[in-house]
Amino acid sequence: MGEERGVSRTVDLASATVVVAGLGVSGRAAERALRPRARRVVTVDRDVPDADAADLDATGLEGVDLVVVSPGWRPTTPLLVAAREAGVPVWSEVELAWRLRVERSGGRGPAPWLAVTGTNGKTTTVEMLASILTAAGLRAAAVGNVGTPVVEAALDPETDVLAVELSSFQLHHTHSMAVLAGAVLNVAADHLDWHGSFEAYAADKGRIFAGAEVACVYSVADATTERLVREADVAEGARAVGLTNGVPGPSQLGVVEGVLVDRAFHAPADDPARAGHAEELATIDDLARFANVDGDVPAHAVSNALAAAALARAAGVPASAVREGLRAYAPGEHRIARVAQVDDVSYVDDSKATNAHAARASLLSFAAGSVVWIAGGLAKGATFDDLVLAVADRLRAVVLIGVDAAPFADALARHAPQVPVFRVDPGETGSVMRRAVEAARTLAAAGDTVLLAPAGASMDQFRSYAERGESFASCARALPDA
Repeated sequence: MGEERGVSRTVDLASATVVVAGLGVSGRAAERALRPRARRVVTVDRDVPDADAADLDATGLEGVDLVVVSPGWRPTTPLLVAAREAGVPVWSEVELAWRLRVERSGGRGPAPWLAVTGTNGKTTTVEMLASILTAAGLRAAAVGNVGTPVVEAALDPETDVLAVELSSFQLHHTHSMAVLAGAVLNVAADHLDWHGSFEAYAADKGRIFAGAEVACVYSVADATTERLVREADVAEGARAVGLTNGVPGPSQLGVVEGVLVDRAFHAPADDPARAGHAEELATIDDLARFANVDGDVPAHAVSNALAAAALARAAGVPASAVREGLRAYAPGEHRIARVAQVDDVSYVDDSKATNAHAARASLLSFAAGSVVWIAGGLAKGATFDDLVLAVADRLRAVVLIGVDAAPFADALARHAPQVPVFRVDPGETGSVMRRAVEAARTLAAAGDTVLLAPAGASMDQFRSYAERGESFASCARALPDA
């Protein structure tokens, strides 16, 4: 669905009527960017009182030259279907940003983009990347799905380079972007209700590689990411760069005896000694802030660091800045953060684990039989059999929250029938987390971890994953010592 790369129509904004569909953060940013540049801007959002229209049908698109759509709007939304049928281009805010980007001060051309997507780890990787770029003395901005809209940063002539987090929703309507280097961290079933199939979801992730100038970064352990690189239409000379938590091969980054090393950007391509050498970037100890309650740095944190390093190296950043940037970076909230310790039981908030892939990585960070898992939320069309099969040995018990508990409960009954499951009645949403934490406490033993890694979206009972995590932390800290 949507326009294919290379055929997306050029639009003369100065004479264009543009519809901005959706007035969330990215929609408002698009509106602000378009007001002084387009002949006419019409805003559409049924949930925002100051929008120009609540909705538009096909007749409302008469005279419209472009639709800029917010990421939450599904391709099947009637307005977008009507636009495609009428031949009206549909752009994401990211596509708009790419078209509007300005030259950097000093006439250095537009700031290059280093872009990250994947089912999990995007935000951490982009923030690590921005920290590395800053350590290299560059004025860098972490933008996109991470917070600051891309179009705002693309219009700032003082930015040297953009570290861009992109969701599959944003990429779906992005047609002409050509990043300096892009990474797909991983691809696991998620947002299938939005995309319609895993294949369509993966294809949208793969759009990040289209036109890449220097490097396409992928996970050696994830066959889908490698396939997306092989299928990508990239600029001549762009390289595939693999990431592995093991010993890296040529044109890869990996780990050797606790040291993160680079065998992709460590020497010029024509250096005859290139194959026999690697460059040290950092050590596992430089990632100590990611250590879990057992003191170990989780494998996924190492993978994210390697991805950030690869993108930075593609932009010419020295190894010393990689180490300095990783040391300086502090993980954000709601990512495997210990928030309380009560009766020798740790309470860990990983509310950002909003899908099965993220929850699996979180659960596997803990010892066998030591986790009371608080799970549940909106399943987004996913199933959880593979997740439960992978983590069953880690579980002491499970507490289910959310209005969509059946897919979780069914998978647990099939693949971990020996694990006790407590279901929190979803009827009283306001007290759901307090009841979940209290139930988890009764199920935990000394030395255990009560882990909030829901594997589902939060919007059924909370405003965001952040509110869900904050509620968990508050309830855990309120528990009295025995």
